[in-house]
Amino acid sequence: MTILYLLLPLSLLFVLVIGLALGWAVFNGQFDEPDDAAASILSDRDASET
Repeated sequence: MTILYLLLPLSLLFVLVIGLALGWAVFNGQFDEPDDAAASILSDRDASET
């Protein structure tokens, strides 16, 4: 039963850290224009340079 006194605060801290990391990613534009990054690997840069 005493292990719950350790696991409950640790799990709440873990959830808080994950929430802060997700919030930071969203507000700093990590998820803006995801299609551009996916399409960039399909473009042929060598053809446009010549």
